[in-house]
Amino acid sequence: MIDHERDLAHVHEATERLLDAAASLDNAAAAEPSRLPGWTRGHVLAHVARNADALVNVLQGRPMYPDAATRDADIERDSGRPLDVHLADLRASADRFRAVGAEPADWSRTVELRNGVLDSASRIPFRRWVEVALHHVDLGVGYELEDLPEEFVQREIDFLAERFKGLESVPATVLRTAGGPDRTTGGGLGGVVVTGPDAEVLGWLAGRRDGSALKTEGGPLPELPPL
Repeated sequence: MIDHERDLAHVHEATERLLDAAASLDNAAAAEPSRLPGWTRGHVLAHVARNADALVNVLQGRPMYPDAATRDADIERDSGRPLDVHLADLRASADRFRAVGAEPADWSRTVELRNGVLDSASRIPFRRWVEVALHHVDLGVGYELEDLPEEFVQREIDFLAERFKGLESVPATVLRTAGGPDRTTGGGLGGVVVTGPDAEVLGWLAGRRDGSALKTEGGPLPELPPL
């Protein structure tokens, strides 16, 4: 069963780690490329802040973003700000999300995210944890997939394996790691077993690593759709 209160605590811890890391930068470093193609570190920081407000919208029954163009424009608009403005915005938006998470609510209700995706409100804190943790790695400031909490790694592998399950474009695949049980994903023809360290499997599923450190049996490494 999902424990949204525990996940809200994880979000807070992850946010503090991200803020500490971002505070070690300067304006020039914030303007340098991140690990995400086409995005500077400033783009990543702006996205993390705007995502907090977007998930507040979700929890309060409003559209996550007005539309895709507005989402992208807001990130672009905020990406070039001085570092101290980024840090203040990250803190303020995180506080808004935390405050909404503390309000009495029916956490079993269904909410709507981008592109008509439906989920339980109780899973929104975990989704926020994913945003904060993976984008911390994307900054390229010394925090790696291997540094992520074990609970997070296992749950995100579970989540992404479920996301790709049933896709005919992805061969039926077994994911085998040291830290968790075998998972199945995909749903197309063929059968592939993918084996490797937990962080490498997570990185491949999340589009953060190319899978070259993974071993396969029964066929080549499947090509996954973008997240």
